[in-house]
Amino acid sequence: MDELEAIRKKKMEQIIKKKELESYPDKPINVTDANFNEFISKYPLVVIDCWAEWCGPCRMLAPTIDELAAQYRGKIVFGKLNTDQNRATAMQYKLSSIPAMLVFKNGKFAGQIIGAVPKEHIIQQLQPLM
Repeated sequence: MDELEAIRKKKMEQIIKKKELESYPDKPINVTDANFNEFISKYPLVVIDCWAEWCGPCRMLAPTIDELAAQYRGKIVFGKLNTDQNRATAMQYKLSSIPAMLVFKNGKFAGQIIGAVPKEHIIQQLQPLM
């Protein structure tokens, strides 16, 4: 019975882990000054895409962020922060240019990626944190 119980326990852990991963969003989540700290603390690895509507490179980067959110569901959660509407967070992280991505691991600032860089560059920067 011990072997059967071990198999059952392992299967239950797999089911729970799968459910947790399914609860991760597969699209970027809108982040504001008000929910920023809660959002970065909620998941182990978070990338915040800082953008503005008037920013052409930001709009060019948006489909890449959408793809990465779907591709890395369960590993990385992506958020979008409109810097025009959420100036406090932009000032806190001294953002002087956009697009910029703020990276957080376990709720702590882990780095940033500046500019409309290729998808491969973003993955390369995030790989060591996964």
